[in-house]
Amino acid sequence: MTRHALFAALVVAAVAASCKSKSDDKPAAHKPAAHKPKPTAPVSKRKGQPPLAARRPVTNVYHGTNVVDDYQWLEKWSEPKVQAWAKAQDRYTRKRLAALPHVAALTKRVTKVLSTQSVAYGAIVESTMGTFLALEEQPPKKQRFLVQLSSLRQPLGERVIVDPNALDPSGGTSIDFFRPSPDGKLVAVSLSKGGSETGDVHIFDVASGKQVPGVVPRVNGGTAGGDLVWRPDGKGFFYTRYPRGNERPAKDRNLYTQVYYHELGKPTAEDRYELGKDFPRIAEIDLTMHKPTGRLLAAVQKGDGGEFAHFLRSAKGKWRQLTKFGDRHIQVVFGPGTDLFVLSRKGAEHGKLMRMPESGKVADAVQVIADGKDTIVSSFWRAPSIIFTASRLIVKYQVGGPSELRVFDLNGKRLPGPELLPTSSVGGMSVTSAGTVIYANESFTSPPAYWVFDPKTSKSQATALVEKPPVDLSKVLVKRVLATSKDGTEVPVNILIPTGTKLDGSAPAMVTGYGGYGISLTPHYRASFGLLLEQGIICAVVNLRGGGEFGERWHSQGNLTHKQNVFDDFAAALKLMADKNYSSPSHIVIQGGSNGGLLMGATMIQHPTLMKAVVSHVGIYDMLRVKLSANGAFNVTEYGTVKKPDQFKALYAYSPYHHIKDGVSYPPVFLLTGANDPRVDPMQSRKFAARLEAANPRNQVLLRLSMNTGHGRGTPLDEHISQTTDVMAFILAQLGRPFLVRK
Repeated sequence: MTRHALFAALVVAAVAASCKSKSDDKPAAHKPAAHKPKPTAPVSKRKGQPPLAARRPVTNVYHGTNVVDDYQWLEKWSEPKVQAWAKAQDRYTRKRLAALPHVAALTKRVTKVLSTQSVAYGAIVESTMGTFLALEEQPPKKQRFLVQLSSLRQPLGERVIVDPNALDPSGGTSIDFFRPSPDGKLVAVSLSKGGSETGDVHIFDVASGKQVPGVVPRVNGGTAGGDLVWRPDGKGFFYTRYPRGNERPAKDRNLYTQVYYHELGKPTAEDRYELGKDFPRIAEIDLTMHKPTGRLLAAVQKGDGGEFAHFLRSAKGKWRQLTKFGDRHIQVVFGPGTDLFVLSRKGAEHGKLMRMPESGKVADAVQVIADGKDTIVSSFWRAPSIIFTASRLIVKYQVGGPSELRVFDLNGKRLPGPELLPTSSVGGMSVTSAGTVIYANESFTSPPAYWVFDPKTSKSQATALVEKPPVDLSKVLVKRVLATSKDGTEVPVNILIPTGTKLDGSAPAMVTGYGGYGISLTPHYRASFGLLLEQGIICAVVNLRGGGEFGERWHSQGNLTHKQNVFDDFAAALKLMADKNYSSPSHIVIQGGSNGGLLMGATMIQHPTLMKAVVSHVGIYDMLRVKLSANGAFNVTEYGTVKKPDQFKALYAYSPYHHIKDGVSYPPVFLLTGANDPRVDPMQSRKFAARLEAANPRNQVLLRLSMNTGHGRGTPLDEHISQTTDVMAFILAQLGRPFLVRK
């Protein structure tokens, strides 16, 4: 789930102990099920298919409620029988998909689109005056690599600094993040393997590209993320650190992050502790250095629920707390001079921005931008949404899905901002030494393009960093309509319609959504959408509650005990697709991932007749035991915990795994998972697949296991092509569509 932004954290599920316990927080209490389990269907009835998973029922007790779990044994990946069953499912799935029509032609087209798309750049930051560092994506290379650009115009003067493809030709190593030193001579790079997001920091000399001796381990992770900022003099850096060695029990080594300081040239064993011993076990830390004064800000999020505390370190090394968890002050940023600016949702649903003197308190802060009808976007982990030049304040706003930049003077007076594409999104913001602002703009039909905005003239100039679309979507019609949910809430649906589509209910469609963690689904150009659209398939993106499209209330109406609203919203969108003749249930495939995988599971179980088929990536399905996984603790702030009776009741009421009914014919489902996923334990997909297969021998269930990937980040290009080809083949087959060959 996107620490994201997302989005995105888990390793191995903890299996319940065999003794009965009174603890509802750890539903390890189990006993032999009182009922006699139904016999497993004989293998002869599944000729050519992998065997059904054995039913080994245990009963977990929550607040006096007995919950039978037939497949709890599938949680333990270290068991040979679990691996054997999962790998048999994977072999069957790949064989079945490979036998679908037009796979060879489809593979060729997907490979061409994903391998020959133009060079793309991201995470652009000025390292020295007039030179920039960026992550470059250049198919057919498997991973992004770090480059230095001498210009943002042609010629770029590009030079490779760190290339994971050269370090690891298998494509298994990826860059989590990079941070240039203040003088631009060195760069700290977090590298992880196999999609694990478990990153160690390596230091490279920018001029030569050679690695400087010494590696700082366990800085980044898939649970609490990670960050690093250099000291203004470049002699060392502050960083987030996970427990090492025997500092914590094995089950806690992806928790309890703290802030440490590392001095260049010294052993990491001598690194100095700075902050965090009293932080929550699920602390996520974002660091910001104010170069002119040497002050350091530490933003600490309590899990993934949007609750923050902020700490300020003086140049002399003294820490003090600025805000506390629960006080609704969600972001603190450095302004010009010594001022701090605070983004608060205390009494301001969409956010208000306040100026606080460096020596003062939040209570003394003066409002600069008032709460309005649109939402000021908060940022975490180096995705700036509020930035300053010497005389301007640039703020990113969320307007129901699309996002935009607004410009103010330092007193909050609105000034002209950059012109943007219609129904689009902005991101990639950073300030240059010249006082200009770099930003990216894209839409559903236009790939990202980087621009430079001059606040003095209110004009934007194009850069050379423009992606060429691998599929031309310029003629695709984009409609934004409203679906009415069960409780009357109007939910935006963004519908992308291929040219010439007849809206008589017969058109095929793919509908997707997310709905969680306050994450907004903004307009993005997606090559995968292009592959569907060129096949005549409508693509629809739903802005569900649980996201941040309309502020905190929109989020809170779709989390904790209100999570069912998200599924009702999505069902309403599917009904709208049929009622307005965009498509019909027999022509609709739904697709989502992570928290969006939970959406897929809940929707197909609650409304099995609203779609033809389901594609779910790295999803969550057993809501009662998700907390027992390594990342599960971080999700309690979003989903709740079985420890609390009201939250258990809500979790149990919608948990997809627990509401599969024997004898029901569910739509065909394709489940994809990565063995190294640090955010959503693959056991979720295993258990869901096993239960669906046992419920009805007619259910079509495909489980695909990637052994060298995780939640999605760091997936090599060749595996991305393979996954996309399989998903496309599945969708076309389920919709009964021939593959239309494209040149």
